Amino acid sequence: MNKAVFLDKDGTLIIDIPYNADPDKITLCNDCIKGLKRLQEKKYLLILITNQAGVAHGYFKEDALLLVEEKIRMMLNNYGIMLSGFYYCPHHPQGKIEPYAIDCDCRKPKPGLLLKAATELDIDLSASWMIGDILNDIEAGNSAGCKSILIDNGNETEWMMNEIRRPIAKVRNIDEAAEYIISIKKDERLVGM
Repeated sequence: MNKAVFLDKDGTLIIDIPYNADPDKITLCNDCIKGLKRLQEKKYLLILITNQAGVAHGYFKEDALLLVEEKIRMMLNNYGIMLSGFYYCPHHPQGKIEPYAIDCDCRKPKPGLLLKAATELDIDLSASWMIGDILNDIEAGNSAGCKSILIDNGNETEWMMNEIRRPIAKVRNIDEAAEYIISIKKDERLVGM
């Protein structure tokens, strides 16, 4: 089975511009390339997991996400980084566009997108990680059986905590998250020897 690092998109991998589907406005967050390269070297699949409620709200059409995915893949490929999957939820319970105005199983904090990726890409969730910038990301990762890391960059505003929303660590960026993941794996190997 494969191991993966699931990445939230907006505010974690790319600069958060609410409801943006314009590829020309997409830029990578600082301090992510080194970490993503290291995770890839350690044989983690890199998979994007993102809520895209702009579809349900009518801000953009679902097919606009194809260009968003293409732009992100291109930016990462420029650094030799391969994205193994791009999974998104176009739903929102208060959406105005049918059939997207539903309470689904794929919208974070529910784990549906991670479970789908795990099935399709033969991923061992217990050996995998979720990195996100809000506690809904953490809850989705933990609910799926991953370990989860919060990028504490000010995007989480509610701080409604419980055990399922508790990250293993808080860091400032993906590079720091990668270092944490890699150091934990080294420690686990040492303990097992």
